[in-house]
Amino acid sequence: MNDIRAILLDIEGTTTPIAFVHQVLFPYARARVHDYLEQRDIALLRAEYAAEPRSPDLPAWNPEAYVYWLMDRDRKSTALKALQGRIWEAGYRAGELKGKGEVYPDVRPALERWHAAGKTIAIFSSGSVQAQRDLFANTTAGDLSAFLSAYFDTTTGPKREAISYRKIATALGRSPRDILFVSDVVAELDAARAAEMRTALCLRERESPIPVPNPTDHPRIRSFAELA
Repeated sequence: MNDIRAILLDIEGTTTPIAFVHQVLFPYARARVHDYLEQRDIALLRAEYAAEPRSPDLPAWNPEAYVYWLMDRDRKSTALKALQGRIWEAGYRAGELKGKGEVYPDVRPALERWHAAGKTIAIFSSGSVQAQRDLFANTTAGDLSAFLSAYFDTTTGPKREAISYRKIATALGRSPRDILFVSDVVAELDAARAAEMRTALCLRERESPIPVPNPTDHPRIRSFAELA
């Protein structure tokens, strides 16, 4: 780790349990879609809908129905993620989500250790930048935002394309070779490696992707404590 100058982290299944995202955050947003859907969302959603391949299960155009359709498929839609992020932001402000952002026990100690060592720490998630900021400011381990230097979402690019990681390296002012990307998704790690980043496959207890593509030569970790 001595030659690593920046650490780029995925969220779901890496810093935060998948169950928290799917059982707390997603249902919270779903129950409030009708109240938060605005014209700016509808314009973005309509553009995405127009580009959808026509399939039997695709509903007739209706913005709210299309949002639910995207949610049911866990689609990484930029329009959907922006809407969800706005709903969650209101939830944090109202105190309904404040302090509930679950992170694994090893996350805060690792962030403190890396930050003290002078390493840049950034986040890359399909969730909106606003949603990322709110999550890390309201975690079960306290406000972690002071340790994080940058946040990236799908407006930077897809997580499974190398160009996205090159853009992130440029934004961080680092060579890709000096950045370690940690994720639980092999396809994302493959893209980061294609951009010449270092990689680590994060396999949390009871959270491991099943099956893990085999063979894969990405170094495997169970805890951030292994990244000394």
